[in-house]
Amino acid sequence: MPQHGNNPKASPATAESSGGGSSVSSSRITNDGKDGGGRVGASGAEMSNTTRLLKRYRVEVAASASSVLSTLSTFPLDSVKTRMQTYKYAGFLDCVRQTYQTEKLRGFFRGVTAPMASITLVRTVSFSIYQNTKYSYSGWVKKNFGVDVMGHVSAQGSYPNFWTVATFGAAGATAGFCISFIACPFELTKLSAQVSVLMADKKNCPRPESHAIAASYQNKGTLKTLGNIVKHRGFRGLYTGLKLHLLRDTLGTGTYFMTYESSKQLLTTFGGDGTHSNPLAVLVAGGLCGIVSWALIYPVDSAKSIYQRNSLMYSKGQKVEPVKIEFFKKNMYRGLGVSMGRSCAVNAVFFSSFEFLKKRIKAMDDQVQQDPTKRLQ
Repeated sequence: MPQHGNNPKASPATAESSGGGSSVSSSRITNDGKDGGGRVGASGAEMSNTTRLLKRYRVEVAASASSVLSTLSTFPLDSVKTRMQTYKYAGFLDCVRQTYQTEKLRGFFRGVTAPMASITLVRTVSFSIYQNTKYSYSGWVKKNFGVDVMGHVSAQGSYPNFWTVATFGAAGATAGFCISFIACPFELTKLSAQVSVLMADKKNCPRPESHAIAASYQNKGTLKTLGNIVKHRGFRGLYTGLKLHLLRDTLGTGTYFMTYESSKQLLTTFGGDGTHSNPLAVLVAGGLCGIVSWALIYPVDSAKSIYQRNSLMYSKGQKVEPVKIEFFKKNMYRGLGVSMGRSCAVNAVFFSSFEFLKKRIKAMDDQVQQDPTKRLQ
């Protein structure tokens, strides 16, 4: 399910190379442990290593921190979305009202631990894979077709074209395919926690014998839920719905990065300021990529959620009926408005925070280079 400065190598979408060297000149530290101004530099080497690591992995650091912030601030909307996908409500407000009446505020944050861990991990890995494959695909295009994709994107006044859209889309799809194998168990656990109270209600169990299994998931923590899934469905049960997950994330992540890159490039060009980290362009492009990607893959996500919900009411060896993906059918779009609103907010917060943190890390790096005595002040 995914930018800095004029150089296209400054963000996950136009992310910079992570192999930069240290910004601290070793010549500023003398053999007796003092800096050029005579001050004691006891932690000079340590600070230099810290700065070097931050510079090298600032994409990952910024992505991790921004994921925690964006996930926590918008999780209640995700919880409502999942409930509306898997059970019938009169609408968004009805779902919110019933959830609050029966479970209070806690109901909106059930299962938050799993996505806090998984989304942080998934986003960090996703952005790393995206960055590497983007440059690999761009290099392949340049070698075989003579088109400099990254050079075109970084040029002031440029517009998206076939090669930029195809390169970013393919790189995003590759990242989405890979991260599905990490994300699937965590998403299954999150879904279980979000709908466990509803599953435990006998009226929501299609078969009387499935009630005991469904009820066993109620009020379990992340690790206990994982253990419960293994108990009832074996270790392979952690990857229930993997095929649908792969389809969703491959299509969705490809669309996600493609939309973000292209819309940010357009907004930057229209703005005429020549910078690829314009805060307004980042904010709008971040929100837009979430809306567009969810609009495309929502029926796939609904089918995945329903199939995973159903599977939690069966034991290992029992057949779970497949769920058909039906585009343009009303019941497959329940909660779409909530999901699009949530995704818009998540990605606007995420990318704005991401760009800000990367800039701060780079600014600290530059500051250290100018004056090592001001490290981390």
